[in-house]
Amino acid sequence: MNRTKGDEEEYWNSSKFKAFTFDDEDDELSQLKESKRAVNSLRDFVDDDDDDDLERVSWSGEPVGSRTRPGSFQSLSDALSDTPAKTYAPELGRPKGEYRDYSNDWSPSDTVRRLRKGKVCSLERFRSLQDKLQLLEEAVSMHDGNVITAVLIFLKRTLCKEVLFRELEVRQVALRHLIHFLKEIGDQKLLLDLFRFLDRTEELALSHYREHLNIQDPEKRKEFLKTCIGLPFSAEDSAHIQDHYTLLERQIIIEANDRHLESAGQTEIFRKHPRKASILNMPLVTTLFYSCFYHYTEAEGTFSSPINLKKTFKIPDKQYVLTALAARAKLRAWNDVDALFTTKNWLGYTKKRAPIGFHRVVEILHKNSAPVQILQEYVNLVEDVDTKLNLATKFKCHDVVIDTCRDLKDRQQLLAYRSKVDKGSAEEEKIDALLSSPVSSYSLPLQQSQETVHKVASCVCSQGLERIAVSRAM
Repeated sequence: MNRTKGDEEEYWNSSKFKAFTFDDEDDELSQLKESKRAVNSLRDFVDDDDDDDLERVSWSGEPVGSRTRPGSFQSLSDALSDTPAKTYAPELGRPKGEYRDYSNDWSPSDTVRRLRKGKVCSLERFRSLQDKLQLLEEAVSMHDGNVITAVLIFLKRTLCKEVLFRELEVRQVALRHLIHFLKEIGDQKLLLDLFRFLDRTEELALSHYREHLNIQDPEKRKEFLKTCIGLPFSAEDSAHIQDHYTLLERQIIIEANDRHLESAGQTEIFRKHPRKASILNMPLVTTLFYSCFYHYTEAEGTFSSPINLKKTFKIPDKQYVLTALAARAKLRAWNDVDALFTTKNWLGYTKKRAPIGFHRVVEILHKNSAPVQILQEYVNLVEDVDTKLNLATKFKCHDVVIDTCRDLKDRQQLLAYRSKVDKGSAEEEKIDALLSSPVSSYSLPLQQSQETVHKVASCVCSQGLERIAVSRAM
């Protein structure tokens, strides 16, 4: 064969085969990659009849993500142009196990593990009751409340309530999670049905009572509470329901009356201290404070009387005194405060008594800016000497500190306290007079002397009565 020199060079420099290159866009591997990307891209836009009802559930039990349906884009080319292919197509170098995200062939244990890790997965493939219960068992065995709740949400949606209740009755852990979940989301209807099925009458009554929180109108709430009185509560809860109904009934009456008095502007207490809020639906202690603030002097027969509230709701003495003290001290009604702690014995002698302790009385009085004279009077009534000295020093009740140190014959403490009073003040002169006097001349304070006389008189009288009683018995 005759060849020219140019043909021979072209023959030897050409080949029927192409060498393999990693960056050649025309080779078969590149075409394969492009085909795979296109297939993966299209798969998310083509509707599959088997996935019409697909719902993806996260670890928290909420549906996440969505399937793109036909009609979401005007055309397929728009969809491909708007969304990059790499968003949907996995890389070729990923492990083969990760392709299971798109095959939905996980076992119940695999699904639970994925939920626990917070990964997206579908529960719709578990169609039979056996598969669903196995999924629930796996979730419970993981001891993860979020996973259990997610599975329960799926079962609640896909099972009729009779089957769901029957299966949960023998699975107490899952049952407790469902009850808690229904309370959290406020599904009272299903919760009541569940308690009826389980024959939990007391919990059924409490769940029904809890519905009053959703009723805003006071009259309607009162009528609803009235229907709760006959429900099968425990004895303690029944008393609570009755008190709640009675309290709201009182509050409605007080609110209507006080609103009228306030608008009329003829009552001094409402003019000086306008109400800041309604009394409706307030707790019992708040209602008592309100009554002590606005209606303290009213007769016991009225609904708004503090004494009436105390007797009706059996409020303990300590709670009543503490609330009344706070209300009257806020108004700076010091005479009412004094009367609150003054009692008379059978001999007619008056004495101050505080069921909450006079140290708490002093703290409340100081908080409400009581005068020093009143503070000193109640600091003196504190029995514990160290507590008395600490309170007197803290609130600058100088006379109490000086008299207590005098009674203790503690010259060193008097000397130390002398530096804390003002120079040239009456307190400094009093301390100097005591320090310059002999220790034996210290005398008891007048109040302590009077109390001692009263104690001696009481003792003598009681002994005389005992002797009379004995002589009559003989």
